[in-house]
Amino acid sequence: MAGQNCLITNEWICGEYVRTRGQELTDATLQHVGITLASVAIGLLVAFPLALLARRWRGVAGPVLGLTTILYTVPSLAMFSLLVPVFGLSVAVVVTGLVLYSLTILVRNILAGLASVPEEAREAARGMGYGPVRLLFGVELPLALPALMAGLRITTVSTVSLTTVGAIIGYGGLGNLIYEGMHSFFKAQVLTASALCVALAVLADLALLLLQRLLTPWARAGKRKKVAA
Repeated sequence: MAGQNCLITNEWICGEYVRTRGQELTDATLQHVGITLASVAIGLLVAFPLALLARRWRGVAGPVLGLTTILYTVPSLAMFSLLVPVFGLSVAVVVTGLVLYSLTILVRNILAGLASVPEEAREAARGMGYGPVRLLFGVELPLALPALMAGLRITTVSTVSLTTVGAIIGYGGLGNLIYEGMHSFFKAQVLTASALCVALAVLADLALLLLQRLLTPWARAGKRKKVAA
């Protein structure tokens, strides 16, 4: 009876809401995760060749970095509205907008990571017969991973947040529930969906941090040597 009362009295914290709307929360969370993963993955696929072009031809670097910076300054509501005539009211609007936002951080961090690779490491690899492709994937990218992963973490967390804005066209994951709850002032729905959104961002950041530690064991070894010294 007490659980039902919290729905009737419209409490912020209500276990009955979670129990009775479990499927709705699950569907919204899965949509949120799906949009985030698709946006970050596509953003990485687009940012990587752009960063390589900017590094290879200095004349390209300025326009690429300038354009991605300009895109990041466009408000999310305006961005999604501008994309609707192209894609219609579909999830592609949200994913495309989030991909465009991700490019600023990803391109810059990939460039920063590649720039941080010691020149002696490149020279040693070339002396061992490494060609450009093998040098990039076998030496430069592994050494650039800390900066790349830092950018990926920032991008993922910001994408989790920005996905909620997709609620304006019905593809906002947990943002749909927040948007609906705000209009009806359904306190439990707003708080629960918001808490789940925060939890997703934290879990995604921790997962990527763990992945970074697994992929860069030499970084931990270096820190231990410094502490021991």
